[in-house]
Amino acid sequence: MTALNPSLFGKVVNWDDLPQREIRPGVRRRIFATDEVLIARHELEVGMTLNPHSHEDFDQLVFIASGRCNYHVAGVAHDMRPGSFLLVPRGAEHYVEPTEGPCVNIDYFVPPRADLLAQLELDLT
Repeated sequence: MTALNPSLFGKVVNWDDLPQREIRPGVRRRIFATDEVLIARHELEVGMTLNPHSHEDFDQLVFIASGRCNYHVAGVAHDMRPGSFLLVPRGAEHYVEPTEGPCVNIDYFVPPRADLLAQLELDLT
């Protein structure tokens, strides 16, 4: 993979300009990344299918931009509203359950997640 940072210096990018993918019913994702960080923006609908999972290799920083949700981490539900941050430690089972929508959840991954970075490369071609 070629370095992303040099091509991004001085370039303004808007979420609306990035490709959006439907991950599953009720979940849409847009991705932006540099060489050091990957940001995934998810639009979530109330009633979407929940997806408990974990990541063994990295922490996940969650930010709620709009809507409201219960963000479950290791069996504990955290009530999150616009402006809320939550750090999910590596290895902890977690999932988001929107309670008011649309809920916009922005995840930060440092270093970038390889699986999502591969999707970004496909979107840029």
